[in-house]
Amino acid sequence: MVIPVHDVNPVRRTPWVTYALLAAAIVVFLLTPGMAGSVVGESSLAQLCHLQAFLDHYAAVPRELIHHQMPRLVPTGDIGVGPQGAGCVVGPPPYDKSPELSVLTAMFLHGSWLHLLGNMLFLWIFGNNIEDRMGHVRFLLFYVVCGYAASYGFALLNSDSGAPLIGASGAIAGVLGAYLVLYPRARVWVLVPFLIFLPLRLPAWIVLGLWFALQAVYSSGEGISDAGTVAYAAHVVGFVAGMLIAWPLRPGTPPPPEPPGILFGRRARPRHTW
Repeated sequence: MVIPVHDVNPVRRTPWVTYALLAAAIVVFLLTPGMAGSVVGESSLAQLCHLQAFLDHYAAVPRELIHHQMPRLVPTGDIGVGPQGAGCVVGPPPYDKSPELSVLTAMFLHGSWLHLLGNMLFLWIFGNNIEDRMGHVRFLLFYVVCGYAASYGFALLNSDSGAPLIGASGAIAGVLGAYLVLYPRARVWVLVPFLIFLPLRLPAWIVLGLWFALQAVYSSGEGISDAGTVAYAAHVVGFVAGMLIAWPLRPGTPPPPEPPGILFGRRARPRHTW
């Protein structure tokens, strides 16, 4: 897998919505119970119990989204001692949870610092151009719609799952799908792990096409042992949703500038101005 670090595709306006989404995700992560300990690799039982209760309240759960089957007992955030030792106490939920609204809140939750930084890296690199093309309000609506499509798409394929679904990956996958449609020839600087991290400048259609292909393979459970811990199917659905929504905008999208320098071992053809 290549790691994108920068795209050669300038914008015309400041991407305020992208910045706001980045800031909101970081703030929510720092305020999420138990996350402060995960940053330094330390989490107490109390923090884990608080985190579990928090996620059951605000994360999207496929069984709740599809069947509206709300659990009778949920973690309360307290610690108790049972026959098998200390653990998290469960009890009737003290709140009325809206499954539909939980999809929105789940987009700003992340399970670890690595999960957060990976998502924010892709949003930082590719989100500004999509916001520049769509405008601030339409980009925000686009982001939310892709997130909902990804969550409900995953829930339909895993309708009996009670595992919490969190993260902005589905919405950001929609951003990547839109970028592939609108700017397939834009150049993206990436790091390729080959003994060392080798910097290369590749077309977006290679970078994002490879990313999508890997998500599709992983969603089938092939090639990995932990397919159940990552919602790869949500990535696939969000990516396709982003492509479909962005497709009508393609005819009016100006191509990105062709960067000078070496491309694939050959020097790019010079451009003439008149």
